[in-house]
Amino acid sequence: MKKLRGLWKIIFGRTAILVGLMLLQIVVLLGGFAILGKHIIVFNFLLGILGVIILIYILNARQNSSFKLMWIIFILAVPLVGVVFFLFTKVQPGTKYISNRIDQILEEERLFLRPSREAVNKVLVSSKQEFGLFKYIYEKGNYPVYDNASIKYFPLGEDKFEEMVYQLEKAKDFIFLEYFIVERGYMWDTILEILTRKVKEGVEVRFMYDGTNTLSLLPKNYPERMEARGIKCKVFAPMTPFLSTHQNNRDHRKILVIDGHTAFTGGINLADEYINRRERFGHWKDTAIMVKGEAVNSFTLMFLQMWNITETKKENFGRYMYTGGYIEAGMRNGGYIVPYGDSPYDDEELGKKVYLDIINRANDYVHIMTPYLIIDEELVDALTFAAQRGVEVKMILPHIPDKKYAYWLARTHYHELISEGVEIYEYTPGFVHAKVFTSDDEKAVVGTINLDYRSLFLHFECAAYIWKNPVIMDVEIDFQQTLKHCRKMTLKDCKEYNKLFKLLGQVLRLIAPLM
Repeated sequence: MKKLRGLWKIIFGRTAILVGLMLLQIVVLLGGFAILGKHIIVFNFLLGILGVIILIYILNARQNSSFKLMWIIFILAVPLVGVVFFLFTKVQPGTKYISNRIDQILEEERLFLRPSREAVNKVLVSSKQEFGLFKYIYEKGNYPVYDNASIKYFPLGEDKFEEMVYQLEKAKDFIFLEYFIVERGYMWDTILEILTRKVKEGVEVRFMYDGTNTLSLLPKNYPERMEARGIKCKVFAPMTPFLSTHQNNRDHRKILVIDGHTAFTGGINLADEYINRRERFGHWKDTAIMVKGEAVNSFTLMFLQMWNITETKKENFGRYMYTGGYIEAGMRNGGYIVPYGDSPYDDEELGKKVYLDIINRANDYVHIMTPYLIIDEELVDALTFAAQRGVEVKMILPHIPDKKYAYWLARTHYHELISEGVEIYEYTPGFVHAKVFTSDDEKAVVGTINLDYRSLFLHFECAAYIWKNPVIMDVEIDFQQTLKHCRKMTLKDCKEYNKLFKLLGQVLRLIAPLM
């Protein structure tokens, strides 16, 4: 069975599709010579004209420059495949349908996503710059700011799992789960047992996971198995053998909502390596937060957006909104929080711009944990300029990578960042999967958004921007504790790095936007 799943991954992986398209080009060209004969010159002329038109379109499109460069190289290197593949990506009824449905659902949810006038006025009085960022997130993402935030931070997956189980056991009304990776084992089996019991108690349970799980982690009939337990279940974008750009836009979010008053998000998926019950790449360092109060509404509505894409019956959103009165000990209270989602279909790089805003407005420090460093020149420039103007910029990345190609790509950025004063550390015990920013002891982001092209441009993501809440110091303390287990990378390390791996990373940067 594992061999068959591995074969499925190879056959329908992005690399195999690209190779297949190139082979198709060879077949078409050879066939073209035989069929077109004397008309081949006309065919090539028309292909050239179409290619020029597409290149002009790409240059003038509102798109990240790295994607533009990738398309230009692709079309110039293999014109027929490049032109056909570009046109194919632009004529996708599936992606357009999803985009339209999300816009429609957001419009229906707008009533429940109105910011408090009191909270907005307090932010405006405190900081016009912070007000500007909150205004941007609301106008472009439809996610409001909430005051009197109530948050708890988890520095490890084990900590989040323990709290998650405790909160699930208290559920009385509904449970929503949306996760990128779900794998059967101790973690998921424990959660599933609770969910099954809760359904019998009359709790509504909805469970949604990304379609990549159908490749090797969960059987294709898993939704039917969940339905048999009374759990409503959906797969987002199931993997199919048919080529579609929709397959490239995965649901990378990690959201758990309980009874409208409690929500979890962060990097932690539902598999045993995330809680160190299973070792894959050394010790797994990950983080998460629990949010309570009115701000949970944004997470609830994020979940319902994705759930209702394929629904025809209108959702009663008000039924799941926060009703107040839920207090819990051990939470950090005060300040502000903006839970927000990011979509690949709205032409707005919300996750990236929030990160850029933190870097560009930092006065004392920016501290970052990320599993990947596959970034464009805009982010490189922001990080280096922050360091050049005296801001302490420190980044923690894995020492033991989960994907070797991602590590090779990350290493291509080390020299240019370190030489300008950015400090890069590798977590020597294993793999860092956390997606965390802290800055100036007053702001933080915890969520699912990696510093790579897929998270910043291609996936559905979520996070929480936190301002002036005491939990920010918990995040920063965790960063400092994690640094004690890291090795600082130097220019000497860059010089002595394996030349073959260095070359592979440099070559891979040509297609970095796809990785």
